[in-house]
Order: sequence, then structure tokens, then C-alpha cells
Amino acid sequence: MPRNTLTADRIVQAAIELLDEEGLDGLNMRSLAGRLGSAATAVYWHIKTKDDLVRLAGDAIWHEVELPDLDATDWRTAATAQATGMHAMLTRHPWLGQAFGSQPLYGPGQARHTDLSLALYEKAGFTPADADRAAATVLVFVLGSALGPAAQVSLNRRLSRNGANAEQSMTDALTRSTEIALGFPRLRERLGTTAASEYAAAPDNTFAFGLRSILDGFEARLTADRADRHA
Repeated sequence: MPRNTLTADRIVQAAIELLDEEGLDGLNMRSLAGRLGSAATAVYWHIKTKDDLVRLAGDAIWHEVELPDLDATDWRTAATAQATGMHAMLTRHPWLGQAFGSQPLYGPGQARHTDLSLALYEKAGFTPADADRAAATVLVFVLGSALGPAAQVSLNRRLSRNGANAEQSMTDALTRSTEIALGFPRLRERLGTTAASEYAAAPDNTFAFGLRSILDGFEARLTADRADRHA
């Protein structure tokens, strides 16, 4: 593809697709150029470095998360919708969680969500400083909750690349971890009713339970603060 038929948006979209399929380790300008039917030099004309490309791709996918209308709903419903949307986006694009730990990420897509989060928790009744803390708490929880699915995607990718030996290694690791778990009473009790492979995954509704618990805590704090102000 000639250089002048490429655009930064087309390159970023192709990079997102490649990242979804191959992860951060699979992204390089040569592979991306091949996907675009172009020369790597043409890609560099629009986007100078791999770090720039990851930053742009990482910001673009924030636009997949719908912003709740704070004027049309209560703060808690809005907080649940935003956090759930972020979690779904991170699960669809597991490489973004890895990217957070490897380079600075910023851009208008992420900024609009940060700004909305601050407005959301100020609407709930937090001071600006506490709204910062509330928004950061939820973001860290969402990122942490997405690590499990992201790790599973990376593991599945590794298994598919390495074939039978990797699959046997995984089976051996699961057998050994089960043997260790049987030495602990609560783990032994649970493994007595659940397959080891199923118990290794997060229990059903873990994300919803955790988010609800965090928002319950926020609500209790706001109620206590209001009581203190009127005491």
C-alpha cells in the first residue's frame, strides 16, 4: 500500500487487531505493515515508534466504553455502568493491562473517562480530593480484576504456539497445584466439590461482588460524613 494511501487511523485500527491477536510481544512495524499491505517505512511516516503506536491504540479503545449520562441517572448506577464497561473493554483487549505497566499511556479517550469519573464521585457527594481517591480506587480494582482473563489469554496463546509440550506442562502444573492445595483444609473442602480447573478460575460474579462492595463502602462513608456535618 503506498504511503499516501495510509492514514494514522487505519494504522491504529490495524494495530489494535494485531494486538488483540498477538499481544504486545507480537506487535512490530514489519508485521503491522504486512497486515496493511504496505512497507514498514510507510508506517513510520505516520507513527514514529512502537511506543507511540501502543499509546494511540490504547487510547482509541477507551472510546468503546460508553459514558453514562450523569444528568439522567443516580451516581451509583452511573459508577456501575462505567466500571462494568471498562472491565469489558479490558477483557476484550487484554494487552492494555500489560501496556499500563510498561509505558506511559495518555490521550483524549482516557482523559474523558477520568474527567467523568471525577464528576461522578463529586456528584455522589465526595469532596474533590476524595473524588480523586474514589475514582482511583475503582480504576485499580477494574484493572486488577481484568488481570485474570488477560493472563488466561496469554497462556492460551503460548499453548497454541508451543503445542503438546506446553499443554502437558499445563496439565502437570494443575496436578501439582491440586496436590499442594489438598494439604490446606478450606482448599481441600472446595476441591472436593469443584474440579481443580474450575476452581483455579475466579468464582462466578467475582467482579460484580467486588464492585458492589466498593460502592457499598463509598455509600457508607458518604452517609457517615453527612451525619458528622449535621452533628
